[in-house]
Order: sequence, then structure tokens, then C-alpha cells
Amino acid sequence: MQKIDLKNTYLKFFEEKGHKIIPSAPVIPENDPTCLFNTAGMQPLVPYLKGEPHPEGKRLVDVQKCFRTNDLDSIGDTTHHTFFEMLGNWSLGDYFKKESISWSFELLTERLNIPVEKLAVTVFKGNDIVQADYESASVWESLGINKNKIAFLGEENNWWPNMELTGPCGPDTEIFYWRSQNPVPEVFDPTDEAWVEIWNNVFMQYNHEEDGTFKPLANKNVDTGLGVERVTAILEGQTDNYKSSVWKDIIEKIELISGKSYNDEKYTKAMRIIADHMRAVVIISGDDAGIKPSNTDQGYILRRLIRRIIRYAKSIEIEINSPWEKELANLIINQYSQYYPELERNRQVILDVLENEKIKFNKTLEKGLKEFEKIIAHLEENLIDKNNAFKLYDTYGFPIELTVELANEKGFKVDIDGFKEKFAEHQEKSREGSIGKFKGGLASTGEMETKYHTATHLLNAALKQVLGEHVHQKGSNITAERMRFDFSHNAKMTDEEKQKTEELVNEYIKMAIPVERLEMKKEDALKLGAEAMFLEKYGDIVSVYKIGDISIELCGGPHVKNTNELGAFKIKKEESSSAGVRRIKAVLI
Repeated sequence: MQKIDLKNTYLKFFEEKGHKIIPSAPVIPENDPTCLFNTAGMQPLVPYLKGEPHPEGKRLVDVQKCFRTNDLDSIGDTTHHTFFEMLGNWSLGDYFKKESISWSFELLTERLNIPVEKLAVTVFKGNDIVQADYESASVWESLGINKNKIAFLGEENNWWPNMELTGPCGPDTEIFYWRSQNPVPEVFDPTDEAWVEIWNNVFMQYNHEEDGTFKPLANKNVDTGLGVERVTAILEGQTDNYKSSVWKDIIEKIELISGKSYNDEKYTKAMRIIADHMRAVVIISGDDAGIKPSNTDQGYILRRLIRRIIRYAKSIEIEINSPWEKELANLIINQYSQYYPELERNRQVILDVLENEKIKFNKTLEKGLKEFEKIIAHLEENLIDKNNAFKLYDTYGFPIELTVELANEKGFKVDIDGFKEKFAEHQEKSREGSIGKFKGGLASTGEMETKYHTATHLLNAALKQVLGEHVHQKGSNITAERMRFDFSHNAKMTDEEKQKTEELVNEYIKMAIPVERLEMKKEDALKLGAEAMFLEKYGDIVSVYKIGDISIELCGGPHVKNTNELGAFKIKKEESSSAGVRRIKAVLI
């Protein structure tokens, strides 16, 4: 078993190979309005994978904050996490398969000391449209991977994103590690669960055209992803991720606070959930996006995570009114702020979010207990039906175990099977909603999204003119049909202010101002007065978009060439988003 700083090893290795280390993007996708959170390392780089030049060059490496929240109720096993870190190295029209595969092999075998015989790979086997990826297989074989350890699989395994989506795409090669005490098999069987995927190298070499054909891209890209939590556990010889160095300090702190042991099976799952969710809450609430608990979108996820933490903390007899949540949060902030400096900057915000939500939820739990008493007082038979059991879960945050426990104390039974049916329906709806939020691929930034993206710059400039220089962008969400823009302002806008803002944006559009892209040092951009929503995410060299004397902002794109391409701008609604933040919904017509 070896202890290794995987993140720093990875970043330094690729820096030696000419890659520039770029900061993690914020947790909310800037260029993918279909998704609540960044779910993969490639999402923040979509404009550059589509051809926009990156200010740091063609070789990039990063560690990206990622979230997957479509099935929170599966958290608690040995491998799933709500928040996870994805290591990625990128080639934007520079090197391709040979270098990418060779460097992956070098890092794994020479820096991480993984024996070659414990590695196996899959490559694309081809179909009627695109030929098999013999090139990747040949590179692997030349490095010492035995032919028997190279499996050719179909598009469902080794094509990204999928054959149906239009836009840049291509085959990938996935790298597997033999995680078992048994001898390594001579022949690689991808269906054997002891073979665990550790790295995925995607080779974007085609464009899936609207007419269904696949044409080779002039600029081929490499996009790779390696999960920190899974690979750290593997390197340390652990089959339970929560026993690895990533989680060790957090689990020990929970044991200390609760007086319980992680190794006692009665408490293991609860401790995993508390550890996982607390880390996710710290990252979300510490992000400069300013996400606060609410009943919609990212705020709803944040609220749900905190409430689950509290429920499971109660289940292992943590004294809820003690400052236990602050102890855990401070530990996590200290552990991660070297990679995400915004956590230190927003430390007090994180602690306040947790404490305020804890107080609110304790009141909700009290209301839930009153609701429980009301339900059983009106029961005609000795059974709490599925609808009432689910209402207690969905409205008041009661896990079914709590409802059953309370019911037993009062001599009632619970329709557990009926509850599970209702719960499964709820999960399916959540999953469908999640799928709707993330269509995937690079096709989600089309012509209209590009127009709306540019319109946010004009709206930001107009609001400064109408309301004052205190206005700053706090977030945006763009689809092909509309734009949503959050900005700092303490009062509801008057009808006159809305009209003036709308007129000003339309005036900027009619002025037919060219949209210029400039590259410069970040410090020089700030001296010029360039705005930036998330300053930390930008490297030393930045892209700056200048729209005449109207607007100058640090931004990743995409943008139109001239404001006259936007049509007419119409404000549909102005409302509160959160404390001190207003929201405008608008359309281009």
C-alpha cells in the first residue's frame, strides 16, 4: 500500500509535458445551460473544444470540481460520491493518440508504480459508419500491453458522447486496473467487476454532421478524465473509498464527534453519507457563485444535502445543537483550500449556511412530528398508508426508518412496500429531470445560445448605467429560447428602470458594435477595468471580450462578431433571486 499525492503528481507530470495548469471552473456550468452543476471535466472547456482559442495555449491540465446529484439516495456505498474531483489533460488541436496514450501509460507505470500486468484497456471496435480504432490498440501494444489485455468494444462503451448527437465526437480508450487479491487473469474480460476503470482518453476526431455523416475534424482534440477518489483508493489498496486518505480525517472526526466506530456496521452508512454530503456542501456553498439553500435548482440540492446530513447525524446520536457541523466544515475547508482558494475566502459564508439551515430544519422536523401525530389521530385502521409515509419523507424530510420507528412506538404499522413504490416513482421523475438538465455532448452551444451569451454583456453594461456601478453579474442561465441573468442589487426595479435598461440594450444592438476578443495578462485586464464573475477560475493569461466603449469582460465565450446580429431585446420579468441579488428573464426576438 502506497500513500501518494495523486493530484499534485498528475498536475506536475503534465506540466513537465508542456501543459499549463488551469484553475478549476466554478461548480455552475458557464457554457452548458442544460445542467445544474459541472458533471465532468470537459464541460467548462466546451468553447475551446469547439475551436475557440484558449488563452493558455493548446495543452492544458486541471483538477475540476464535479457533481452528480441525480440519485443522492445511492450515496452510502463504498464508491459513489456526490462531489468528486476529476483530473484531466487536454490537447486542443495539438498532440493526439500516440502522445496521449504514451503519457497515460508513463504516469501510471513509472510515477504511480502500477505493474503493467495489472492494466488492461478497451478501444472502439468500429461499426458500419466509422472504422475500428486500430491506431490506439497499436500504441498500447507497442508500450507493452499484451494483445490479450486489449478489448475491442462497441459504441456504447467506447464512443463519446454517443452516435446520435451531432457535433465533435470520437472513439475513446478506457484504462482498467485489476483490483483483486486473486492472480491477474491472462485474458482481459471487461465484464469481470474486479477490472475497475480508472482513466478515459477521448479522441475527438470527427464531426457528426446534420446529414448524419461523420467528417474528420481539422483540429483533433484529446479530452481525458481520471477520478481522484477511485484511483486514490486503488493506489492505497482499499476496496472502500472511505478508508482511503481522501476521507480518513473526515471519518475520524465524525467518529470523535459521535463516539461511534465506522467499523460498526450499524453506523458505517450514516458516516459515509455525512462525510460525502458535508464535503459537497462545503464546496457548493463556498463557491463564488453564491448558491444559498432554496427550493429550486442548485439551492434545492444544497438544502437537501444539508437536511440529509442532519438526519443521519441524529441517527448516530450526534448532539445536533452542538457546533459539530462547524468542526467538520472547518476540517474540509482546511483540506481543500490549497486547490480551491475560494473556500478560505468564503469560510464564514459556509459556516453560516450550515448553521442557518440546521436551525430551520430542526423546526421542520418539529413540524413533521406534529404532522405524524395528526396522521395517526385520523387513521381508521392500524396502518400508515404509502401516501402519508411519502408525505412525511418528501415534505418533512422523514426517512422511512424514522416513520417506522415512530409508528412502532405508537403501535402502528407502515405500508413500506407502498412507500417504496412511491419512492421509486419519485426517483424516476428526478432522474428524468436530471437527464433533461444535461443533454451531453458539445452540441448545446448553438447560434441562439451564442447570441444570448453576448447579450448578457450588454445587459450587464446597461444595468450599470441605469442602476449604478454596484451592479455585478452573479450568474446566468441560457437556453436557445431565453436568457436568465442574476445581478447584485438590493431593490426591486421600477417599471421605468426596466424600460430604460431594455432601451439601452437595444440601442447598443443598433449601434452595430464589433465584438473584439483580446488576450492579455489577467492583471492588465483588471487595470483596464475588465469585469469577471469568477476571478479565481482564470489563469494568468485571459480572454477579454470588448464591445466598443460599452463593455469589457473576462470571458470564455462564445460570442457573436457584431452586436447587430442579436435582433431585438425584450425583458420578460424582473424578480428576486436571493438576498441582495435580482434576476432578469429576457428574450431576443
